[in-house]
Amino acid sequence: MNLASGITGIRAWSAIRPGAGPRGVTAGAGPALAILLALVVLALPVAAAGVIIRDESASRQALAAEARANQELRQRVTALEARLNARPDWTAIVRRVEPSVFTIETSAGLGSAWVARSDSAGSDLVTNFHVVADAWNAGVSEVDVRQGDRTIKGIITRVDRDDDLAIVHVTEHFPALKTVAYRPALGSSVMAIGSPLGLAGSLSIGVVSGYRSLDGGDFLQFSAPISPGNSGGPVVDDQGRVVAVAAAKFEGTGVEALSLAIPVQTACTMLVACDQVSTG
Repeated sequence: MNLASGITGIRAWSAIRPGAGPRGVTAGAGPALAILLALVVLALPVAAAGVIIRDESASRQALAAEARANQELRQRVTALEARLNARPDWTAIVRRVEPSVFTIETSAGLGSAWVARSDSAGSDLVTNFHVVADAWNAGVSEVDVRQGDRTIKGIITRVDRDDDLAIVHVTEHFPALKTVAYRPALGSSVMAIGSPLGLAGSLSIGVVSGYRSLDGGDFLQFSAPISPGNSGGPVVDDQGRVVAVAAAKFEGTGVEALSLAIPVQTACTMLVACDQVSTG
């Protein structure tokens, strides 16, 4: 190899090296630039596909979140409907119960009563003994039984002084109220119906707040307010079934809503055959 060919070889090598002049740049960068451009062109669809995938993923997540929100809303609506349906319809209950509730009047005072049993011979009404005690002790067995503007005669047929209960019989047929054969749970809603101070058909609503043994007797304690004249009236549950017989209340400064009633099982066991419901 002569010197000239060696120099030419050096120049040729130098020509394809970076920075060797315009001709060298064109010759050396052409394939690289073409590859780069091809990669860029290929990358554009890939990038677009990535955007589409991300958009679809975001849409699916949004739809899933919306579905969860709708499901939660449906659950809340269902729970609200259940609570509303669980609330007692006291207006409907009063309409069913009131035809079986009466005012008992004697020469000494008045109280309330309700129909526990009814057949072709007439109706047996439950009341408190203390409502008819003065008449009974005086040898008088007849009392006035009033409902609205109508008054009929009733006869005291049985009494239980110890449990403060009495039965008044009338010869007319009236619908008997159903009773429960069990003690309602604490917190159960109840309604007292009767004639406080002679105001027939009055009602008050509360809850069962306890069970007490007082002066040898068993009582259901409830929070619905009662007054003189309520004695003997029914205390009914949220289905209109008698759970107790209103009897007394605690009184005193600062004392409120401490009412007492005789469990209906006492009357149905000792004095009259009630139409009992064994389960809730």
